[in-house]
Amino acid sequence: MTTNRWSKEKAWNWYDKQDWLVGCNYLPSTAVNPTEMWLAESFDPETIDRELRWASAVGMNTTRVFLQYLVWEDDPDGLKRRMDSYLDIADSHGISTMFVFFDDVGFSGDEPYLGPQKEPLPNTHNSQWTPSPGHERAVDRATWSQLADYVRDIVSTFRTDERVLIWDVYNEPGNSEMGKQTLPLLRESFDWVREADPTQPVTAGVNWDPNRTEQNQIGSEHADIVSFHDYSELSFTKERLETLEEYDRPLLCTEWLARTRDNHVRTHLPYYKEKNIGCYTWGFVNGKTQTHLPWSTAQTSIAEAIEDEDTETWFHDVLHTDGTPYRPEEVKLFREYTGTGESISLPEGNDD
Repeated sequence: MTTNRWSKEKAWNWYDKQDWLVGCNYLPSTAVNPTEMWLAESFDPETIDRELRWASAVGMNTTRVFLQYLVWEDDPDGLKRRMDSYLDIADSHGISTMFVFFDDVGFSGDEPYLGPQKEPLPNTHNSQWTPSPGHERAVDRATWSQLADYVRDIVSTFRTDERVLIWDVYNEPGNSEMGKQTLPLLRESFDWVREADPTQPVTAGVNWDPNRTEQNQIGSEHADIVSFHDYSELSFTKERLETLEEYDRPLLCTEWLARTRDNHVRTHLPYYKEKNIGCYTWGFVNGKTQTHLPWSTAQTSIAEAIEDEDTETWFHDVLHTDGTPYRPEEVKLFREYTGTGESISLPEGNDD
């Protein structure tokens, strides 16, 4: 058992053995949030199988998938069985998986809850997304022994599983007005993963706001592989990478693609290929999260939102629910730069 960060040499040796990592943040189109994805009554392997087949057809080889602590608390063995089912499906399509344990993003304004999830609000970006484990639990140290058990249990179950690519301990700590309140949990979560002694590396979904210096420093200096999120135009992406490359570790962009912000497949995918940076679009098949709509349509206030933002052009997502591409030329670029995917057909669509 070790709680030590990987050396740079070990991190690079691991990364150099991987194919170029290109994928998406995956939630089935039939789920409104990770709770709905993972609950026994709404877990949807048929949709997952169909949509991950499409991901492979596009040229993707990896997914980033959010967990929900509350589902584990209620049914730990059931959640792990469903995770195993997901991994089997993904692996059958040549797709690896990054699991995310904690998340401060809370577009719904609700704490997470079990049972049937609310239906999406019309014309609203990601209206029912809830945090994990929830903002109240994240700052209540009395719950941390349970949070530690959650992380250790899952990692120990899959610690040598080659279908699991990497563990992401925390997505965007400090988001949804949490500020620095969840930084202690961010620190602890690295130790909890490593106490289970995984063969996979560890990362965190930080570097999403360059101004959040402390979050970014903690997340990057504890990570084996450094992650960042970027929804900006290419010139700003390049500026940010000058700083991130100073860590001298492999880089993963675990969230990108915001077309109305000049963050496009045509602009960023070639650059990530050139720099050998793994990349995961936000969203894949458009569905109940409605993330084709911009942040300005969200029901909770978002500092990055732009007033009167274009709502006709898709913000995130790559495919329609029926599998047709939103922009067929984007699929062509994915296939061109990954060199894969063309042997599997997608439903045909028209350029918009």
